[in-house]
Order: sequence, then structure tokens, then C-alpha cells
Amino acid sequence: MIKKDVLTTLAELPNLIKVKKLLRPRPGDTRDCLGARVAANAARIPRRSAFVCEGQALDWQQFNAEANRYAAVFRAQGLKRGDAVSVLMENRIAFMVVVVALNKLGVIASLINTSLTGRPLTHCAEITNASKFLFGEECMDAVSDVRDTLSLADGDYLFVPDAGSRAAPPWALDMAAAAAEADAENPVETADIVIDDTAFYIFTSGTTGLPKAAVLSNRRYLLTASVVQVGGLQLTEDDRLYLCLPLFHGTGLMVGAGAAFLAGASMFVRRKFSASQFLPEVRQYRTTAFVYIGELCRYLLHVPAQADDADSPLRAVVGNGLRPDIWHNFKRRFGIQRVAEFYGSSEGNVGFFNLLNKDCTVGTSALPTALIKYDVDRDEVVRNAAGRCQPVAAGEPGLLLGKITPHTRFEGYTSAEATEKKILRDVLQPGDAWFNTGDLMRTVDVGFALGLPHYQFVDRIGDTFRWKGENVSTNEVGEILNLHPQVALSNVYGVQVPGTDGRAGMASLRLEEGVENLDLDSFSTHVHGELPHFARPLFLRIQREIDTTGTFKLLKGELRKQGYDPALVADTLCVLKPGSSRYEPLDAAFHAQIVQGTAGY
Repeated sequence: MIKKDVLTTLAELPNLIKVKKLLRPRPGDTRDCLGARVAANAARIPRRSAFVCEGQALDWQQFNAEANRYAAVFRAQGLKRGDAVSVLMENRIAFMVVVVALNKLGVIASLINTSLTGRPLTHCAEITNASKFLFGEECMDAVSDVRDTLSLADGDYLFVPDAGSRAAPPWALDMAAAAAEADAENPVETADIVIDDTAFYIFTSGTTGLPKAAVLSNRRYLLTASVVQVGGLQLTEDDRLYLCLPLFHGTGLMVGAGAAFLAGASMFVRRKFSASQFLPEVRQYRTTAFVYIGELCRYLLHVPAQADDADSPLRAVVGNGLRPDIWHNFKRRFGIQRVAEFYGSSEGNVGFFNLLNKDCTVGTSALPTALIKYDVDRDEVVRNAAGRCQPVAAGEPGLLLGKITPHTRFEGYTSAEATEKKILRDVLQPGDAWFNTGDLMRTVDVGFALGLPHYQFVDRIGDTFRWKGENVSTNEVGEILNLHPQVALSNVYGVQVPGTDGRAGMASLRLEEGVENLDLDSFSTHVHGELPHFARPLFLRIQREIDTTGTFKLLKGELRKQGYDPALVADTLCVLKPGSSRYEPLDAAFHAQIVQGTAGY
């Protein structure tokens, strides 16, 4: 008798073949883009639902027409193919209208994190050379505060209404009013847009408030979205996607919305995630798929269980960061049939996808990759006497690299210097080049898998850790902490917190000569003023000396092992408790709460 595992895997084969066809390289001058796909939906399924959000609903014909009207206004503003526009808006239908309208003209949408203000916001608007700044009514104060720091004229600001409680300021054009009078026909420019054109700039987290702008082409957007649609969620026009991740991030816009755009599926759009409202809304709006990050799944499991939690139309989910410790419980409780876990990044040239619906894996990849030996304690790549890196054995954790080839390009950032820092050269042979993901992965046994190796995420390596869904640069946090007048040197690293995903920040501090005790009030004010919430270290360790290598590189391995356990650390330990803005001494009682998972993190 054929095992059930074999049968279920063989059932995935037709979609796997379709995905393989999608991965065939297309010439860079192939004419295709998101805007063209939306126009095709409007022609093919005009009356099918496209979006539902906050009481507003649009079908594909209505949505396409609205995007066309906005495109006409953008054209009238002098925007053309290759130009860039800063976009600062929360999740709503108007956000989708804006990015599709820009794409129809070949204009690059530079998508800025809506939590940014002040210097970080100015930085994002400047580094992409955006000629216009489009913002939603909900973000008007943040933009108003930085106008004097930008090199834009009053006519370069574009306003999109939201609740309607505030009118467009005199220094900005009301896009909705202008679009109401504009032409709703498909722009002729869309036919000339090619897959090698840049579609979006998507910013990295920006630990210090100074993010990097990752370049995202039409090619990579469409390829990723199509793989998710066909092989991951297996979406059709009969589906509706529950979408609550920020649309300025790649997971929300490319993985989630992208798959729905290409399938012609409907989208239920929510500004922010709510664990308590999730299941009621899934049932009310009949959503069949959901795009997640692991933290959201954990939050959902924290909601008190009900006997009918699995009774909903939800059948498939796609995302990253669903950890093995909650994987099976999440699937079982909410009746999920398909978990399309993936691995990738907005800027990277490598990706893995769980196309065979195997548990606790990010799946497999058709792209050229390597897992090489990495010394975690010394925080460096291991090379042999010839200077080459060494592949790891099966099942052994290794640093994941993606080979840079004409068909797997690393599109990088707008900064050439930042791009080069992510490339390892002369890895396996002289002259080769590989994108350094900064992540440790390993192969795992998932049973019958058509001979395809499957992988599992292990951890971020030394200079970066992931917390609250954001990647945090330890070096950048350290530079900020070192600016405090009492801190001589800081060593930042990630530590595990039970009941949470990723790693929280911890900083070992060496105080300036003559400083006996850290001024916690002053230091707390400094941290909260200079770092976003996800980058603030939760734990501090005050050391007399900080260990380094012979080349003065900070050592983190032993510090990570000892963590914030008062029983293992003789140095002074401090903690930033949930909801608090001030560091305080960490005692054994609160440490016990952290270990038990009841501290509130």
C-alpha cells in the first residue's frame, strides 16, 4: 500500500511543474508589469471583487479605472518612466490605487515605513532622488514636520484624503479631487514597461533610523508573486486574501497582494493586525487565505481557544517565521490545510518555498545556493588554507549564500557601498560572487519529497538579529549606544526570550573611565529618542572590559550563551520591561517570569 505521505506529495506535482515553468528566465525587455496585470483582470473579470476595506468595496473594473485616473494625474504632474515618488500611506485601498497607477507609467514607488518621522523620514525621501512626495491624510503631520529639511517645492507634494477630517494643505495637490476629473482609460505607457524596469524601492528596517532602499524590479515582483499564487496559496479568482501586514514591506505587497493581483483574487485589507478580530473577520468576509509573519501566528494562539476555532473558510496561509514549536498547534487549532512557509528578503537573490506543504520547513529552492561553515563564536566565515569557504555536511547549520549569476542577480540597494557589503567573493572558486543572507540554515528530513532537499531556518548570525518582525543591525544599534556620554563601548547581540519569535536585543556596555554607575534615566531617554521600538535593547549588561578578537572585533558567542540569567552573570543586569520607557535592575523574580513566558513580551 502506498503511504499517505507519498500520495499527498505526488498530488502537488502538477503545481510544481507549473512553478518550474514560471521560473524559466525571461528576456529583460519582456513587456510586463503589475499595472498590465491589473488591466488584464479588469478585462477578464470586471465585476469580480477586487478589494474590501473599511466599508468600501471595489471590483476589478472599478479599481483599474481609479488607478488609471490617478495615473493621468501623475502624468500631468510631469512624472515619467524611471522617475521615483515617495509614498507614505497606511494600508487601505487608496494605497493600492497609488502604487498600481505609478507602475502603469513605469514610475518607481518608494515605499516608506509609516512609523518613521523626523530625520529617518527625511533620509528615506532623499536617498531615492524622489521628485514627488505622496502622503495620506493620516501621515500629514509627519510630512509637515520635515518639509523644511527636504529639497522639494510646495507643488511637489501630493495629498490623498483618508477620513476626510482634514483638507489638503495649501502646499500639496489633492490627488482625489484631481483624479475625479481625470481620464479613466488605460495609459498607453503601460505597454512599454519591461520586467527589468525598477518597480519599487522597499526599505530595510533602518535600525538607526537610516534605512537602505532595496531595488525591486518588475521581474522579481511578478516572479515571486506568481510562485506564491500558483505553488504556495494556489489562489484563484474565487479566493479572498486576508491582508493586514504593512504594504510598504515586501511580504505584504509582493507575497500577499502580489499573489492576489496575479490570480484576480479579492483582498480584504486591514490597516493593522488584531488578534481578537481575526477569526470574526475571516468568517464575515469569507477569506480563504492569509499572509502572516510568525509573530502574528503566536499572537493568535494567545487568544483564548474556542471549540469552533477551526470552523472558518480559511484553508491556506503564506508567510515566514512560523517556528516549529507552534507550527502543528497553529495548523490544528485553526483548521489550516496548507502552510506555504517561505524564506527570502526584499533585496535578496535567493528564496525557498514550501511548495510540497511539508511541516516545519521553508521548503526547497530551484536557485543556486550554498550552505557554508560559519564560526558563530568568532562571528566569521570559515575559509581553508586556499582561502575558499567550506560547504557543511547534511543537517549541519551553515551560512546561506545565493550565487550571483545573470539569471539570479543581486539587485542590491540604491547605495553601491551597501550593496557591495552584502557580497562574498571567491567563495568556492576564484572570481565567483554570492549574496550573503546573514542567516544560518540546515537541511531537514521531511519524508518523501520527490528527491528535493528541504531546509529549515536556524538563526540570524552575529551582526543582525530579528525582533518583532524587523531585522536589526547590531552594529548600528551599538553606534547609537556609544553616543551616550557615559558609554565607552557597547557590544550588541540577540538573545532568546521564551514565548516569542526571533531574538531580543541585549547590549553589553563598558562605561567611560571614572563612571561607576550608569545613569539609567539619561540612558533610557537616549535610547528612546534615537532608536525605533524594535531596535531598543531589552537587556543591558554592564562590564568592566569587553572581549575582542586579535583584530579588535567584538566577541558575542559567550555573551549570547550567558544571556540575561542572573545566575550565570556576575555583572550588573538591567531590563526594559513591557510598556516601560526606563531601564531598571533585573532581579531573579522577573527573570523567572521571562523564563516562564509570563513577563508580557
